[in-house]
Amino acid sequence: MARSITMGQYIPGVSIIHQLNPRFKLLTLVLILALLFLLETFGALVVSLGMALALFAMAGVPFKYLLRGLRPVLYISIFALIIYFFFTSGGVVLFRIGFLTVESEGGEQGIFIIARLVVLVLFSLLVTLTTTPLSLTHGMAYFLSPLQRLGLPTEEVAMIMAVALRFIPTLMEESQRLMRAQLARGADFETGSIFKRARNLVPLIVPLFVSAFRRADELAIAMEARGFRIGAKRTRMQDDLITFKDWAALVITLALIVLVLIFNL
Repeated sequence: MARSITMGQYIPGVSIIHQLNPRFKLLTLVLILALLFLLETFGALVVSLGMALALFAMAGVPFKYLLRGLRPVLYISIFALIIYFFFTSGGVVLFRIGFLTVESEGGEQGIFIIARLVVLVLFSLLVTLTTTPLSLTHGMAYFLSPLQRLGLPTEEVAMIMAVALRFIPTLMEESQRLMRAQLARGADFETGSIFKRARNLVPLIVPLFVSAFRRADELAIAMEARGFRIGAKRTRMQDDLITFKDWAALVITLALIVLVLIFNL
């Protein structure tokens, strides 16, 4: 399972997507996500999906990472389909199960919502897979900086978000290591009722929390050893310079957004 978690991972590369300024990546991501919630036609969604796949190809990210990133969305998609299929009325009755009916309007809305969710996840994965956690931290801190006037420690908030994102795969790998150790001792996590399986997971929770706290303590010591202090003014070894490619990417993104809006009419 740990290998199937793509959120928080960074895939090194030399593509133009990798070289873009993280602030421009986050800005274009926000614009695209806002666009997705305005779409109302399947044609516009298909164009958006084509854009996402083309960008993945440009970034040189292996196709398997795309599939792994969509795997967690599967359960949400199934749940959404059930809700829309059986509890949204309108259109032609497709089939009936007892007192429940599946009508065409519910089917269309369910598929549309899932398609929108898939495109949303793809664009989000593209940013995280092609941007280092440190660059993401700098980008988020830049956009949160106006909140410093309200007393919000934006640098620390951005650091917390980046560290949490980075340690998702690490904790998943740790949980799988603990599960394999328990299986070797004869533990059973797959048979029995749901309550029994939940009780069998208790031996995993305690050592997982202990490991997480230990890693957090080690990370805190390492950050203090490198001079990290809360509220201190910090400098960067390398500044994220804005280049012509960043502005060109933003202009192209705006042009593609206009194209998608045309298909949405």
